[in-house]
Amino acid sequence: MQELEIAQLRALTDLLKSKYNYNFTDYAMSSFRRRIQRIIELYKFSSFDALLQKLNLGNQEFFHEFLSEITVNVTEMFRDPTFWIEIREKILPDLLNLNKTISIWHAGCSSGEEVLSMAILLREMGIEGRVRIVATDIDMAILKKAKEPVYSVKNMELNTKNYERAKGPHTLDRYYEEKSGKAYLDKSLLKDVIFREHNLVEGQVFSKFDLILCRNVMIYFNQSLQNQVLKVFHESLFKNSYLAVGSKESLIWCEIANKFLVVNNEEKIYKKIKD
Repeated sequence: MQELEIAQLRALTDLLKSKYNYNFTDYAMSSFRRRIQRIIELYKFSSFDALLQKLNLGNQEFFHEFLSEITVNVTEMFRDPTFWIEIREKILPDLLNLNKTISIWHAGCSSGEEVLSMAILLREMGIEGRVRIVATDIDMAILKKAKEPVYSVKNMELNTKNYERAKGPHTLDRYYEEKSGKAYLDKSLLKDVIFREHNLVEGQVFSKFDLILCRNVMIYFNQSLQNQVLKVFHESLFKNSYLAVGSKESLIWCEIANKFLVVNNEEKIYKKIKD
């Protein structure tokens, strides 16, 4: 298939903004282009114009499928195990040393594996009652999956390895039941989690947090949008609270870099030191 031109992608982002009020203008163009081409192949559209026509019809069901393909929903439990060791041994103890209760925001939570990882960590530390979690995503369909945590048993092999490398004190199968090739996670882990739709692109501050995790989301945004999102995170954090981003992401270059201290460069954890 011939590579899509910038003018075509602009026509698409204009349509998505006017018809569905979703703004993809500042997504990283190479990643956005790849995903659109994948959708054209996946749904066997004869051309880019055929996809445009389908979206122009305003079919909400197709749009939500389209949205799920555009937004990245590939994740795993205890991803980057050394990150979770740092969270357990340093970040959470530091926060709970200063506060009776804390709040955590998982921004761009996808299908919920990271939220569950945190919930398991909190239970094992005996502090789950002291922590409020808010998990947000742009995609309502993926949020529904996150609320009903059922994964393929095949995925649990990698999740289990990650958990072991993160020095989990038990075995991961303590937290799920296996039925017909599916792993049904213990739903009580999510009892203190609020799931809500939230679009990072819109840049709205809706609460204050002690720890924000937004890992492997901003790599799909261009620099201008990353700057905008990081400002929202800065405003959403209490002073001396923490922000964690993905292994290929950084705050060092951004406009508000001087308002954060690098706590762990390897694990991409930063502390807000200035309002």
